[in-house]
Amino acid sequence: MASEEPDEQDAAGLELVLDHLRDTRAFDFTGYKRATLDRRIRKRMSEMGVATFEGYVDFLEVHPEEFEPLFNTILINVTSFFRDVEAWDAVRTTALPELLAHKPVGPIRIWSAGCSTGQEAYSALMLLAEELGTEETRERVKVYATDVDEEALAQARQATYSGRELESLPADLAERYFEPTPDGLVFAGDLRRAVIFGRHDLLQDAPIGRVDLLLCRNTLMYFNSEAQSHLVQRLHYSLAEGGYLLLGKVEMLLGHTGFFEPVEVRHRLFRKLVPSSLRGRLLGISGAQPPRPDAGLGLVVDAAFEQRADAELLLDGGDVLIGVNARARELFGISADAIGRPFQDFEVSYRPVELRSAIDEARAERRTVRIPEVGRWSPTGDRTYHDVAVSPLEAGDALGVAITFVDVTHHRDLQEELANTHRELEVAYEELQSANEELETTNEELQSTIEELETTNEELQSTNEELETMNEELSSTNEELHAINDELRDRTSELDQVNAYLESVLTSLDASVIVVDSELRVRVWNGRSADMWGLRADETEGRPVLSLDIGFPVESLREPILAALAGDPIGDPVLATGRNRRGQSVECLARVNRLSGARGQTDGAIVIIEELPNEDTE
Repeated sequence: MASEEPDEQDAAGLELVLDHLRDTRAFDFTGYKRATLDRRIRKRMSEMGVATFEGYVDFLEVHPEEFEPLFNTILINVTSFFRDVEAWDAVRTTALPELLAHKPVGPIRIWSAGCSTGQEAYSALMLLAEELGTEETRERVKVYATDVDEEALAQARQATYSGRELESLPADLAERYFEPTPDGLVFAGDLRRAVIFGRHDLLQDAPIGRVDLLLCRNTLMYFNSEAQSHLVQRLHYSLAEGGYLLLGKVEMLLGHTGFFEPVEVRHRLFRKLVPSSLRGRLLGISGAQPPRPDAGLGLVVDAAFEQRADAELLLDGGDVLIGVNARARELFGISADAIGRPFQDFEVSYRPVELRSAIDEARAERRTVRIPEVGRWSPTGDRTYHDVAVSPLEAGDALGVAITFVDVTHHRDLQEELANTHRELEVAYEELQSANEELETTNEELQSTIEELETTNEELQSTNEELETMNEELSSTNEELHAINDELRDRTSELDQVNAYLESVLTSLDASVIVVDSELRVRVWNGRSADMWGLRADETEGRPVLSLDIGFPVESLREPILAALAGDPIGDPVLATGRNRRGQSVECLARVNRLSGARGQTDGAIVIIEELPNEDTE
């Protein structure tokens, strides 16, 4: 599933919001993926009831306190202790042994980039403590934990975790490295001092240097490809020689093979590559000639010339052959007594390539003239190829020439084999594609195909990162839903308690209590009402109170109820004679009060009917 970019109008509105954040809060989201920013900002706009980006900019200007929840929405903080256990196992079994062997003494520097609420930084510290012991870890290890979210950093500094935050923490590590408190578990204070938390923008701020282990997990995926390329170079600069980089499970280093080598590709563990020094190569191609201190050394030089693997001929300033080594004599059939003869007398001067013009050019311009891949048939009938180099040699006032033939036949054969392979590949592509498509026929076209495949891989990588981002968002939303469910559960429990309490109060009253709504329908009919008038609650609730056929003249309650619903002052009680469910005549006193809602509005009326004592009985 590919991410959809905002349309042109929405993109302009999104940029308006991002410019406002940059100008007013100095927070630059330029390098972040636009699809992710669009989705996260729209989520916050929906929560605040704002429909357009332009309207949201106006809302931010009027409500500056909105910036903090907006940043919390954009900067998704989803983390846990030892997240992706297999990746941590790769660090423990592969990276740490080599790192500790390379640095048996001295400080060990770890950087947790995008640390969120700190679980990753403390996980790394516990991992080192398990390998080195607590005492040595305090003395040698320093963990730098950085993020752009100040609120998350504040929680990380407290190092107190509870509930779901501790689900992934092994029980034995919790017992060794945490201390219980009323609010949960707090990381041990003696080790906590080894962690330094600070706000750091990976794109804007200078990277931390000389890092041995760099944890940058599920952070690169929020940036676009240009920003990712820039960040990879910064991460490479931060690492010390032989340092390790751990990325998130959907992040890769496509196109950056010159910076890192994979150690555990499946778990995204990489090692820094250090460019090799050019000093040795520069010394190897140096053209300086040392002086001859004695005749013995001259014999050695002559022997070296004679036994060279490449064929070489030497001419003096008059184009007379003054030297030819064994390989040249064998290759061109020149005898040893040919020394002293003019070079033009030999076939090699014009076959397989014209050398006399190249000799003149080398002398005139005082530079080496090269003729690549000169073809020649050998006496055995084989086709051979040589790179010819004509180099000027200064000897006093004369300007001699050295002609070297380097055999590149094997190289040419490999090239032809490669060319044949390319042609076979082209034929295979022609068979697979339609007749109207033109196939690439050169090495550059094959390279173009490779680049297209790399582009496809980058798009797939981007899709994976987008999916991981959405998973992070879903995880964040799920945690919010858990919190809402917990709150609803608590409120439901409180409501059940209130209802039970209210039911108990109404049942205990020695009076008929009838609660009606604004439409004069019965909402509450207590137990005493059922006892007095012979109707159960399920027979009366929801029915108009004035239509009930009970022993009390309910019509006499119309005016007091309507007055209560209108918010008028409480009137005098209604004295009436009724007949209870036993058929006995009773004197009753009815009071009507206004029922107030949660916001103080009139929500109905409460009718309380009391049975007056019978004087005859007394």
